[in-house]
Amino acid sequence: MSTSEAGRVVAVTGANEGIGYYLLRALSERGYRVVGLDIEVENLEPLQASRPDRIRFSECDVTADAAVETAIEGVLAEWGRIDILVNNAAVFDFAPFAAQTLADTRREFDVNFFGYLRTIRAVLPHMRERGEGVIHNMSSGVGLVGHPGLSGYAATKGAVEAFTRSLRLELRDEDIRCTVMHPPLTRTRSALELGYPESLLRDPAGVGRKLAAEIESTGPVVTADWTVTLGLALARWFPSIVEKGTERFVAEFETTTERGER
Repeated sequence: MSTSEAGRVVAVTGANEGIGYYLLRALSERGYRVVGLDIEVENLEPLQASRPDRIRFSECDVTADAAVETAIEGVLAEWGRIDILVNNAAVFDFAPFAAQTLADTRREFDVNFFGYLRTIRAVLPHMRERGEGVIHNMSSGVGLVGHPGLSGYAATKGAVEAFTRSLRLELRDEDIRCTVMHPPLTRTRSALELGYPESLLRDPAGVGRKLAAEIESTGPVVTADWTVTLGLALARWFPSIVEKGTERFVAEFETTTERGER
């Protein structure tokens, strides 16, 4: 499969802002036809108006089976194919485990994990019929190493990692590849809630461009660049790096608990 092949179709969930938005925009600039699926579409509307031949959007709640099926059917009806699926939609609740409810964690799983499964179930039969396809599941380093205050989110990403490896094995005799895609820590609305220093956050437009350049990659793990690959490896080999980098969150939680606040 050639990255220069114009007209290939990519579906991106969680495309209204952040990495998903800039990935979609960069893909359209590279000649792909791209459809963005999101529960909010205010940023996608003007983008479609600027490139009506290459960009579409669909209001889609990935927690609803019917909404996902309708969105995918709409893409196939108009463009006749989906070559690549990027599962990117995600939410998180930032709080210590004791302050989170089961409802909070269920919501995270419904979007971050089961949302992926819904889109894959809708797209995979079409890919099998055509005999090819690529499925990228957006992951996170926290799914490998953990993070204080993100127990539910980290669990969803750990589940995504295990599911993707399993599905990749099931599809090994078919020309359909399933990968985990790892972006760096990026200056998105959700990441800013964590309060990391600006110097550690990458520009989402740049991250989107780098991931767009890797959209045809079919290896088990796809990263934005070598620094992400190295960072993930160091975090796994030297967990003390993660502990040191996140110890302030534990201290903040302890202080908040002493004050009787969430």
